[in-house]
Amino acid sequence: MTRRASSPDIQAIKQVARWIKSAKRVLFVTGAGISADSGLPTYRGVGGLYNNGGTVEGIPIEVALSGEVFRRSPAMTWKYILEIERACRGAKPNRGHEVIAAIEQRAGLEVWTLTQNVDGLHRKAGSKNLIEIHGSVATLMCTRCSWNEQVDDYASIEGSEDALPPTCKTCGGVVRPDIVLFNEQLPEHASFELERQLDLGFDLVLSIGTTSAFPYIAWPFMDASRSGKYTVEINPSETDVSRAALIRFPHGAAETLGAIHDELVK
Repeated sequence: MTRRASSPDIQAIKQVARWIKSAKRVLFVTGAGISADSGLPTYRGVGGLYNNGGTVEGIPIEVALSGEVFRRSPAMTWKYILEIERACRGAKPNRGHEVIAAIEQRAGLEVWTLTQNVDGLHRKAGSKNLIEIHGSVATLMCTRCSWNEQVDDYASIEGSEDALPPTCKTCGGVVRPDIVLFNEQLPEHASFELERQLDLGFDLVLSIGTTSAFPYIAWPFMDASRSGKYTVEINPSETDVSRAALIRFPHGAAETLGAIHDELVK
């Protein structure tokens, strides 16, 4: 039976801390909810960073941000990519990101983080074992040659829409961020790493701030539950994996993870 913690429940916090201390391998699965305390919106979509609605062009945002439209009209897709980047710009890691990075540094424990977010905040917080399954807005790459670059923001790209899409200074090809657009395949390297880590198994899986609507996000949690491993969910709302959680915290990520870390360091 799922134990539902409230306030958050200190006994549940202590139990999760004990599970972490006894574990050898832990997986954090994160979605837009973990970045809410950094001021980012929790909208559904690519990385959870744009509103699920229409566009001024009269097409759904999912279409404007699709691989097909990018290939046909990259300027249109770039218009909305800039909205995603503006939502991320200036955001800093919060307590939730910092706790995950700190737990990763615990001796004798291997920690991995699977995130849907494209905001790059886990990396900024110091997480190293990171699977950014939808990519990151911090990486720009050419669609024609091998050029790529890490950037702090897209300020140099903003301006007149006539300047879109940006082009590669090396070969003139169209530049894009290294994020997964709608109807595009997941990045091969990230998918391979996720499969490899799941094959090795985890003693504890924590789902944090994600609706788990995508099968590859729900699967690690559900598989751990079926295998008799420890499962914890941190999310104010019920989700597709809630019933598989041994402990569920209906609270924000930063608050709950902060309490877990405080218990860990006692």
